[in-house]
Amino acid sequence: MIPMDRLAQITARFEYLEAAMSTGGGDISKLAKEYSDLRPVVEEIARYRSMLDDLEGAREMLEDADMAALARDEVSRIESDLPAAEASLQLALLPKDEADARPAMLEIRPGTGGDEAALFAADLLRMYHRYAEARGWKLAIIEEQTTELGGIKEVVAHITGENVFARLKYESGVHRVQRVPSTESQGRVHTSAATVAVLPEAEDVDIQIAPNDIRIDTYRSSGAGGQHVNTTDSAVRITHLPTGIVVTSSEKSQHRNREIAMQVLKTRLYDAERQRIDDERSDSRASQVGSGDRSERIRTYNFPQGRMTDHRINLTLYKLDAVMQGDLDEIVDALTADAQARMLAEMGQ
Repeated sequence: MIPMDRLAQITARFEYLEAAMSTGGGDISKLAKEYSDLRPVVEEIARYRSMLDDLEGAREMLEDADMAALARDEVSRIESDLPAAEASLQLALLPKDEADARPAMLEIRPGTGGDEAALFAADLLRMYHRYAEARGWKLAIIEEQTTELGGIKEVVAHITGENVFARLKYESGVHRVQRVPSTESQGRVHTSAATVAVLPEAEDVDIQIAPNDIRIDTYRSSGAGGQHVNTTDSAVRITHLPTGIVVTSSEKSQHRNREIAMQVLKTRLYDAERQRIDDERSDSRASQVGSGDRSERIRTYNFPQGRMTDHRINLTLYKLDAVMQGDLDEIVDALTADAQARMLAEMGQ
């Protein structure tokens, strides 16, 4: 049973925010965001309370002989619908990840498997690109290093749109592929891996970087799979001295490269801080991106069997072609539902 006093507190807070915005008091943008976040919760509360009121009224009608039959039907209907309404309200009351609505940085790197791992990394990038297109998001490549065979040594992409991080945050980890490489003459199935990291984009208020904490180098991007071949020293490398984090950007404009590299650095520092806080809450939390070793997998893509298996929730789908074309909603929905179920279980303990 959901504590009614908690529902009353949330509703009172919502009404306060509504009044404060109408009078122009306080930080309007901050109030508006909290108001917007609470609105769907308050709507669920109102629906749940209305059902409880209707149930109480129907039970009172049972004492009226003329209305008893109708009242019994109404009681039965409401009691049947009430569990679903309560479950929906419980989900609405779950703590929100404030990063869910943010854009995200997508990073993909090959793990074990040599050229085949690099080719698989390129396949994963195409998969996420198509998923982004299907959801109306925009995916822009920030940094990309390719191989002669068309694989990827490393790629960093920026994805903007509605609820990007909320939909992609469970993609982080090691993805394993089992298939016959195009370079394999004997038709043998090889196993390779690639690592994926999805980081919520940092805002300026999240991370403040002292000028003395970074070193900025410029260099000429050329050859060996660079995204661009520059004739001037426009590429930028920023090193965060306290952590050793290094980010690069090699667009044609040095000024733009500084902006891009600084944003990526802030995002990585923000993600590191989020992981530190999560680690304090749960010592058992695994690192988001492993070494790329096969044993650290979250998902397997088996091409001979046309099968995709997500090992975290034991989900197996026999529609690998569709998955590689960006049909990820069924997987994302299942992972989200599993995360919500675990949060509900923790709240009930």
